[in-house]
Amino acid sequence: MISSKLFSKFSLSNTPYYFSFFFIGTCFIFSIFSYLIIPDKTRNANTMNLNIQSVKPGFKVQTLSLPSKKNKKFSEYVFGTDYSIEQYAIKNYRFSSDSIYFTLYSKYEDYNDELSISLDKYKNNVPNNVQDIKSYIVDNLISEKIFYFGTDLYGRDLFSRVILGTRVSFSIGLMAVLISTVLGLFFGCLGGYFGGTIDKIVVYIINVFWSIPTLLLVIAISLSLGKGFWQVYIAIGFSVWVDVARLVRGKVISEKAKDYIVASKILGFNNFRIIISHIVPNILGPLLIIAAANFASSILLESGLSFLGIGTQPPVPSWGYMIKENYQYIILGNAYLAFIPAFFLVLLVSSFMFLSNYYSEKK
Repeated sequence: MISSKLFSKFSLSNTPYYFSFFFIGTCFIFSIFSYLIIPDKTRNANTMNLNIQSVKPGFKVQTLSLPSKKNKKFSEYVFGTDYSIEQYAIKNYRFSSDSIYFTLYSKYEDYNDELSISLDKYKNNVPNNVQDIKSYIVDNLISEKIFYFGTDLYGRDLFSRVILGTRVSFSIGLMAVLISTVLGLFFGCLGGYFGGTIDKIVVYIINVFWSIPTLLLVIAISLSLGKGFWQVYIAIGFSVWVDVARLVRGKVISEKAKDYIVASKILGFNNFRIIISHIVPNILGPLLIIAAANFASSILLESGLSFLGIGTQPPVPSWGYMIKENYQYIILGNAYLAFIPAFFLVLLVSSFMFLSNYYSEKK
């Protein structure tokens, strides 16, 4: 009896919903704890290593790092390090009495130029209790690094930038949904509850915004505010609120005619209390459904803006901008540079749409 209930609850027909929920949850965790996961700890994962540019996924190479700080601030675990980390992809190395000599990795077999770094540079940036500087370098600063998704044309770790891209997508989606929900609730409740001339004005404003294609409206707002991360928040939020307002207005008109609203007015409750305490809680279901759809739309809009060059600006790791930077490589043998961020973008947007559709069917 219990097993049959569990089977009916976790039926195969709901597999897309389970996968969507799991994937969104995973991306959310990655977006919060990005710098605890990714190999490149610099802000925006922007460490460039041109001698290993555009290497394939799974590429392994020995690296030599040069420390530049003794102590790490807590904020760096959340936002990354502000200073650049010197790191070299090397073929081999050897020590002299006062220096370390190494040969940079190169795709060309005949490249064997040897470089050197004085050990004094390390002595100033290692813990004070280190006695043997050479052993410390070998044990802590020379390691084999795996580039799970390869590197881009600047030699940056694509895995690190894709993971950080989840943070950009989630923050854009969250802020855009908050802005659009607040605006939509305000105008929808205003027009739907009070009706008359106020409703006509609200409907007129909604129709004006509704008549403008969303992408063109986002582009217009972005250009007027300027390029940047926060400008994208505002531009997208002010562009997708119309759907929320239309839905809320219709629901409020339906709810205000019900007996419990009439009873609230008879009891002397003011309009603000009736709207906030009684009407809004009863329309939260449809509101959450359209919020999930708007979350997906916002992520797509941000990617489209970044692809056009007027969204988030480099070096911020936006999936849309990664596709813009690398789409020409689809026919030049490095298609993974565009396909990997595009794959995660499609999965995240599809997951939010599955969630939205699932809850709308349940309602």
